[in-house]
Formats: sequence, structure tokens, C-alpha cells
Amino acid sequence: MAKEINTKEFKELVLKANKPVIVDFFATWCGPCRMLAPVLDDLAKDANGNFEVYKVDIDKDRDLAIEYGVMSIPTIIAFNGGKQINKHIGYATKDQLKKLVQ
Repeated sequence: MAKEINTKEFKELVLKANKPVIVDFFATWCGPCRMLAPVLDDLAKDANGNFEVYKVDIDKDRDLAIEYGVMSIPTIIAFNGGKQINKHIGYATKDQLKKLVQ
């Protein structure tokens, strides 16, 4: 299951992570975000410790969304070594999301 994190947790869990991380920037009122949620949960189950999957609610953590240039949701950003390595805007399949961290 993709865990929802906040700004405080972001630095530790994403920027200091020793493996790739996928972060879904979403909002509870967003239809495509709700469609993507089960795909992300499935992806998190398949990660097998190779990468992590987190979610950030842009209404609760607006500063993070602004910092990473999130203009549309869902926006999925892949990080590795504390740096943004890939970005996808809109709905995506599990295979498309896996490619973000490969």
C-alpha cells in the first residue's frame, strides 16, 4: 500500500532514501488521482524492497507541490539519491510507473 507522507517525512523518506522512490502528488477530490490509487497500491506491493512508493496530498502539503513544480495532478515523480530523476503527469499504468525508477 502506498503510504501518505507529509512535508516533515518527505526529507527523511524520499530525499535521504538509499533506494529509488516514487511519489504521487494527488488530491482527494481529483478523479484521475482516485483511479491511480489502486495502481500505486499494486505497484507498492510489487516493489519487493527495490523501491518505495509514497503519496503527498497537495492540499495538506502545498509547499512540496510548489517546490517540485506540480501544476497538474496526479503528478508522479521518481527520486533516486535525493534527486528527481523522472516525472509523469496524469494517469499511468503499473508498467509505466515501474519504468520511472529503472
